[in-house]
Amino acid sequence: MSNTENSNETPKRTFSRRKFLLRASIGAGVMIGVGYFGCNPMRRSLAGMAEEAALGYDNKFDAIAWFEVTADNDIILHSPKVEMGQGIFTGMAQLVAEELGVSIGKIKVVHASSMNRPVDPRSTGGSDTISGLWVPLRELSVKMRVMLLENASKILGVATSSLSIGDGVISGGDKSISFGEIVSQATEWNEPKKITLKSKKDFKVIGKAIPRVDLEPKVMGDPIFGIDAEMPDMHYGVIVRPPKIDTVFESADFSKAESMPGVIKVVQESDFVGVIAKSKTQANLAAQAIEVKWKTNKVWEQKDIEEIIKVGKGKPVEIQKSGSPKRILNGDDVITSEYSSPIGAHAHLEPNGAVAFVEKDKAIIKISTQVPKFTRTEVAKTLDLKEEQVEIQPTFLGGGFGRRLHTPNAMQAALLSKAVGKPVHVFFSRKDEFQHDTFRPPTHHVLKGKLGENGLIEAIEHHVSSGDVAFGSVLFPQALENVFGADVGAWRGGMIQYRAIPNFSATSWRVKLPFATSWWRSLGLLANTFAIESFIDELADKAGKDPVEFRLAQIKDDERGRRLKAVIEAAAKKGEWGKKMPEGRAQGFAASTDANTPVAQVVEVSVENNQIKVHKVTCAIDPGMAINPDGIKAQCEGAIIMGISASMFEKMEVKNGALTPTIYGAYKMARMRHAPKEIDVVILEGADKPSGVGEPPLGPIGAAIANAVFKLTGKRLRDMPFKLT
Repeated sequence: MSNTENSNETPKRTFSRRKFLLRASIGAGVMIGVGYFGCNPMRRSLAGMAEEAALGYDNKFDAIAWFEVTADNDIILHSPKVEMGQGIFTGMAQLVAEELGVSIGKIKVVHASSMNRPVDPRSTGGSDTISGLWVPLRELSVKMRVMLLENASKILGVATSSLSIGDGVISGGDKSISFGEIVSQATEWNEPKKITLKSKKDFKVIGKAIPRVDLEPKVMGDPIFGIDAEMPDMHYGVIVRPPKIDTVFESADFSKAESMPGVIKVVQESDFVGVIAKSKTQANLAAQAIEVKWKTNKVWEQKDIEEIIKVGKGKPVEIQKSGSPKRILNGDDVITSEYSSPIGAHAHLEPNGAVAFVEKDKAIIKISTQVPKFTRTEVAKTLDLKEEQVEIQPTFLGGGFGRRLHTPNAMQAALLSKAVGKPVHVFFSRKDEFQHDTFRPPTHHVLKGKLGENGLIEAIEHHVSSGDVAFGSVLFPQALENVFGADVGAWRGGMIQYRAIPNFSATSWRVKLPFATSWWRSLGLLANTFAIESFIDELADKAGKDPVEFRLAQIKDDERGRRLKAVIEAAAKKGEWGKKMPEGRAQGFAASTDANTPVAQVVEVSVENNQIKVHKVTCAIDPGMAINPDGIKAQCEGAIIMGISASMFEKMEVKNGALTPTIYGAYKMARMRHAPKEIDVVILEGADKPSGVGEPPLGPIGAAIANAVFKLTGKRLRDMPFKLT
């Protein structure tokens, strides 16, 4: 394909009408074969490519696997990506409506079952759904339109060139036929060999602020989430989980539980014990009666975690280097600072769980998951079934944020169901969710910098120590750990973005922690940006320069740099940077680039009763082409609120070997009164295709708040969550 925006050459294929309805089409992810490279230059090169990469969507699906036309003439899109509140169903519907030539109201988006429908080869995450599907989904929609036209031509006896598409109806002369009628009468579907995508100037739906297509079921409280899932004759299961970290299961005495009211069966596996009962209450009571013997390797305390996470304790990998920063920073007049962030919980509203029904030769799993493909693979392996015997039915997610990239709950539910031959509903309790989360890892940062004679930065280096994020997950094979050396999730946002600085470097230190850490919305971006952008402000203060001008003067003049400079200037202008503030208020500034999307933010804060109050946030973002401006603004607002919560309140700790707190309230989070009264979002379009939106706005907010507090109080905040005393 010479030009993906204009044409696509594909082999011509023929499908029967039955295959239109039943054909399964499974796409393969991008496979990268790499050897082992231990040297830093190669690893720095790989890290740079990973930072700049925009993951596409390896489309090997047939159009007919994605689409379904109903008798009511609506078009159902079976999405391999999952909706977890980020609004991708609406963006996908816009892409389809644009190229199919119908109104947005004709498009209904549903989660694709892993049976006979497209299966996502990777996951929903990384802010890459719309950017990855930007071309493939439009191509599929064009193919669908062409096939409908060709079949309408045969049925009506009118040349294709004389036909036009209305809203679900194809007309030619005095004849017309609906999409539904075409599907009911057509016998073969021939995928076109050549297709043409619309030009931007012809867009009618893309770029418009379209209301959410999933708004009604959420407002009306429809049972669309995993916890709502039901099956006939369903039982309830509870898994008994260890009370401390670094603990393994040894044995269990469940004689008392077996005889309790409503109990169907107690199941013991090699690594867990679970109980199945007629009701959830009965299952919970029986689980409490099971006496489990645990082996705790070490009773950890918070001070132990804080000690091992320090820079210098883990394994270092240099991920970025330009010039000779180490040599220069061994001299005089070097400024050194340290920053840290705590363990963070996902704290999403819907706890993890699944409903499973396992029969002799098949399994059905209804689950809130970001990884349907990997969930299917794991369940099949656990049950010794073939993957095509396992059907994953994804549901809406009551919060994802990376937590649902891990789905051992699906395997546990499947084993309980297999033991009784009935559907079993198995979900975490709130305490379990907090204690057995896959947490945002704590971090420690050491930064060094030196100013040159021109008052700008001559050299800067960033060292970040963190637990695993990508490593150890199903999305990142062991072989790639050896190649990269440094966890690509932990150092996300950890590179120096001001690349006109003559000497800079970044080093990632990997630490193994005694509890599970992994993906959390924006990965390392929030913590890394907090450290780097706070330090940039420190250096600007030392140089006696305006923080915005200081940043602009050190941005490289390339495409990435120009887009970063544009959002910095837009945020400063819209946020009235440098204006005279009311008594007791101050502004702070920060910027970052993530998922090929630069973001800059200006905040206005005050300190009231020794508490930080964020009054206003101005956010400038360049997501490339804006598919749905309203959705982009909503994502920015959500990310900013989440970043305020994480920066100012949220913290998990280890006490007497256990992670705590284990309930909302005790786990402090931002409340309505902590939200800014005003969040002003400015959208720039600095590229001709979309890039990430869901995570990039989380980057600057913590640093921007901290920088504002310094301007107001003279106190530099170096640790999250922020404390003034």
